[in-house]
Amino acid sequence: MLLAGVALSAADKMKALIIDGQNNHHWQETTPVLKKILEDSGLFVVTVVTAPPGPDMSGFHPDFAAYDVVVSNYNGVAWPDATKTVFEKYVRDGGGFVSYHAADNAFPDWPAYNEMIGVGGWGGRVNAQGKACGHHGARLPFQVTIRDADNPITRGLPAVWMHAADELYDSLCGPAQNMDVLATAHSDPANKGTGLDEPMLMAIRYGKGRVFHTTLGHDTDAMQSVDFIVTLQRGAEWAATGKVTQKVPDDFPTADRVSARKVIP
Repeated sequence: MLLAGVALSAADKMKALIIDGQNNHHWQETTPVLKKILEDSGLFVVTVVTAPPGPDMSGFHPDFAAYDVVVSNYNGVAWPDATKTVFEKYVRDGGGFVSYHAADNAFPDWPAYNEMIGVGGWGGRVNAQGKACGHHGARLPFQVTIRDADNPITRGLPAVWMHAADELYDSLCGPAQNMDVLATAHSDPANKGTGLDEPMLMAIRYGKGRVFHTTLGHDTDAMQSVDFIVTLQRGAEWAATGKVTQKVPDDFPTADRVSARKVIP
């Protein structure tokens, strides 16, 4: 933790693992930004593991247990069963996990993963009515509204703020067990939306583990939005420790103003 503004040594920082390598989004561009955002918090040393391009994933066996939190920027071929089992145990036994944007499109046929992320979309997912899950309109700025101000991730944040132009995910579905919806955004029918308040930030308990799920951050432009930066940093710390020690920065967006911060990896 940061104490009275004193920088931590590398040995005292938490270890974060980012997994990428397959995605229908530009992981080659977004992973360096994720890494820089986490490092800029002063709390993490970040390692990136890039999965093979597939379809052969037999050699993909990251050492999850070596890390305090795993951040997924992955949406691709299923992992080997042995790797799935190890990851399930890692989270269930208290490991931290962050599902970033399209990571909630991944692994529709993996029940434990769907429990971890709470809700997801695309990949053949359907809801109880048989309708496809996962949709978004054009990338536009939108307001985010806090629904749980008591969670450490959201404690102290403004009740409402503007998020930069981004995909506003709607129609997600899943088991939604042990899931706390931290913040929502209104899916505007004028932008082909549902007319409902859709979950944007979620905290999920899986066994002893903590999962932070953010649907935000489609591309590097959206990732410059200060609310994305701050909630990712806070969400990763909470997933790793159950606490958040970071202060809300002065440049956090307001209810009527987007705020951006240039993140250069």
